[in-house]
Amino acid sequence: MPTLEQQEISQIKGRLSRLEARLAFLYKHLEVTFVEDTHLDDDPKVIAALKANNLVEAIKLFRAATNANAEAAKAGVEEMRARLGI
Repeated sequence: MPTLEQQEISQIKGRLSRLEARLAFLYKHLEVTFVEDTHLDDDPKVIAALKANNLVEAIKLFRAATNANAEAAKAGVEEMRARLGI
């Protein structure tokens, strides 16, 4: 038998799923497309690595593209991940 917390999580997941479906319907009905908050200098390869949950590769690609040191590259990748919601 699921705990109260598990039941609440299940209910929230159901609500979220229904909201996402409604939002997709509205996008289609209004003929609009969602555009992520990307910057012109965001490297698509870094974004792809982040979406693949490969943080090390994303940092390596960021460093190659920007000539940043390891610390700055990690901070840049973390900022990008937070901004894009990845």
